[in-house]
Amino acid sequence: MKNLKKSTHIHTYLIEVKGLVQGVGFRPFIYRLAIEHGLKGWVKNTNKNVLVCINTNETTLKRFIKEIQSKSPPASDIISINHTKTKSEIFSDFRIIASSDISDEITEVSPDIAVCDDCLEDMKIQEHRISYPFLNCTNCGPRFTIIRDLPYDRANTTMSGFTMCETCRSEYYDAGDRRFHAQPVACNNCGPEYELIIQDNHIRGINKILKQTANLIDTGKIVAIKGQGGFHLACNALNEEAVDRLRKSKYREGKPFAVMFRDVESIKKYALLNSIEEQEIILWRRPIVILKAKKSLAYPVSSGLKTIGCMLPYMPFHYQLFELLKTPVIVLTSGNLSDEPIIIDNKSAVKILRPITDAVLIYNRDIYNRTDDSVVMVVNETPRMLRRSRGYVPNPIRLKFDVNGILATGAELVNCFCLGKGNYAILSQHIGDLKNFETYTFYTESIDHFQKIFRMKAELIAHDMHPDYLSTKWAIEAGLKKTAIQHHHAHIASAMAEHGLDEKVIGVSFDGTGYGDDDNIWGGEFLISDLNDYSRYTHFEYKPMPGGDMVTYEPWRMAVSYLYSIYGEDFLDFKLPFLRNIDKEKLRIVVQMLGDKLNSPLTSGAGRLFDAIAALLNICTQSEFHAEAPMRLESAIIHGIKDSYPFSTGKTIGFSDTFKSVLDDIRKGTSEGIISAKFHNTIIKVVEKTVNSIRQETGLKKVILSGGTFQNRYLLANLEPALRNFGFDVYAHSLIPCNDGGIALGQLAIAAKRRESEESEE
Repeated sequence: MKNLKKSTHIHTYLIEVKGLVQGVGFRPFIYRLAIEHGLKGWVKNTNKNVLVCINTNETTLKRFIKEIQSKSPPASDIISINHTKTKSEIFSDFRIIASSDISDEITEVSPDIAVCDDCLEDMKIQEHRISYPFLNCTNCGPRFTIIRDLPYDRANTTMSGFTMCETCRSEYYDAGDRRFHAQPVACNNCGPEYELIIQDNHIRGINKILKQTANLIDTGKIVAIKGQGGFHLACNALNEEAVDRLRKSKYREGKPFAVMFRDVESIKKYALLNSIEEQEIILWRRPIVILKAKKSLAYPVSSGLKTIGCMLPYMPFHYQLFELLKTPVIVLTSGNLSDEPIIIDNKSAVKILRPITDAVLIYNRDIYNRTDDSVVMVVNETPRMLRRSRGYVPNPIRLKFDVNGILATGAELVNCFCLGKGNYAILSQHIGDLKNFETYTFYTESIDHFQKIFRMKAELIAHDMHPDYLSTKWAIEAGLKKTAIQHHHAHIASAMAEHGLDEKVIGVSFDGTGYGDDDNIWGGEFLISDLNDYSRYTHFEYKPMPGGDMVTYEPWRMAVSYLYSIYGEDFLDFKLPFLRNIDKEKLRIVVQMLGDKLNSPLTSGAGRLFDAIAALLNICTQSEFHAEAPMRLESAIIHGIKDSYPFSTGKTIGFSDTFKSVLDDIRKGTSEGIISAKFHNTIIKVVEKTVNSIRQETGLKKVILSGGTFQNRYLLANLEPALRNFGFDVYAHSLIPCNDGGIALGQLAIAAKRRESEESEE
């Protein structure tokens, strides 16, 4: 009887919910749940958490908390729910009360959420929202892209300038309505509006705009469309002339374009889609998913590669447009010129994109946080992040150690930076290549904004060792305590942090470029590593890069470098097909550079080895975009080949025998697809043999695979199971990119462990 009385006695309880609980309809959800349970009290946001205060008994409290966990909104992510008895207070009802800013801690900020099915239905039946292209509710719509500050309230978003009409206001304050406290709530009477600019004509009215836009695209025209995180350039993906014109206008020669399909059924006509890929592509996050091509789009979409970057509509306007379009698929690529950040403001779009398009579609709500579309591929039934941005940022990575006050500046290419806040690692959206001034400006502005919104003031800067990276220069100029971190150590640490590892591991780090301890360029590395330090066990043999960075644009230079190292100038007599279209004077100068060892820095980069093989096979001698040669080499693979080529091991890993055997196959007339397969199998054998040697010497059995080379689907798909068959525990990336877009997480983790070690020694 005592226990029964205790469980039914009314107390005042304070419940604290931490996690992704802002901007996902969490307070309205709590309100409705409280009403269902007959509870009285309040709920509010703080920048630290969501707080719920209620009068109830212990039995109802437990049931209420259990249902918070089990019924929470789909985009929420609860880390913890804690409750305490608090000072007794009697409430007369349950209400949502004003948000408060009580500490420097943070509540997670929601990424943008694709429009939900209920809202799409409302576009057809709600009188004030018929055909309204900016409708949203507590379960969907813009979030991160419109947030200026926390707490997440309308006044802190770019919706602050739009005053709700009486109808929207009544919905906003109606606890039974799906738009109860939905911050971007709007309708035809009070919300943002589109405007289509065709030459000097400014067209308003959504129905006119939709008809004109659909007609332009269907007739082979290009339209700049303001999206959720920036402008896109759109055209008919089945119209070769239109896509080719878009390439030339954007100064983007060969890099594949992303496409948006009308629906899943349309995707299945053009691409192979397994169940896991389908789950990813229909997620509320709506990433681009890299799929194997089944039926060809216009050739310039993928420029001969055997994959398609596919996504589905995620804004109301996308759905409206496809209702009128005749084509089931459009190119939807970032609205920028090559290498510049995606454009977000209307004036810049009109100035920069208008001259290269047939129309510019704008709207009058500001984008505050620029975000590109995220990119995912599925390998071995696991989604792998390739570019982390819209739909994922700023969800943090939760760590098992303190990273508070650390700012990791990332790398030079495909940059992301990372803030440390408590045990959270908060990765920025995809920034891009910092060599471009506009991108660097976006980078510095984003660092300032992230520090503001997440109440973080950097005390320690972690940066790459490369002295010429702009991210390194920014770190040095910041004037704070800093620590330099080797590039490939950071790659390994990034995967360790993602998987919660804090011990010695075997690290396999393959990419194109990273500044090494010996002032050479690394990239084919086998490390014995923990989060504090590393040793280099072995690496791919060094080869000179004639002309330095020019090899990334002209992969034939690396093929010449490898051949020269094996045969000297005799290789010029081999009459190799890949040399036929190389300028003879340029070839002579490159050979002279190699002979005189001039302007030819040494590299162990896996990327440069793949470049050399791709050029040798005449698959790609001139590269028009980053990593084109390795991508085309992978695309050429004929599957089902088990053979491989010889290689040598010792202090370094040598590929002279590999090249000799490849030349033999070329002379025999072996197809490039078979040679490519055998070469990839060779790399797999190299990894197998080397990590087995490391295990024999050290007893280590956990293997980390990181670096941009592991974006290669064939390599990763075959290497993971092969190593597991040898008894290794294998860890590769899933939540963050294996390329340099994830390296800041590794920098953050290493800096934190070094700080921890220094503090323990004091």
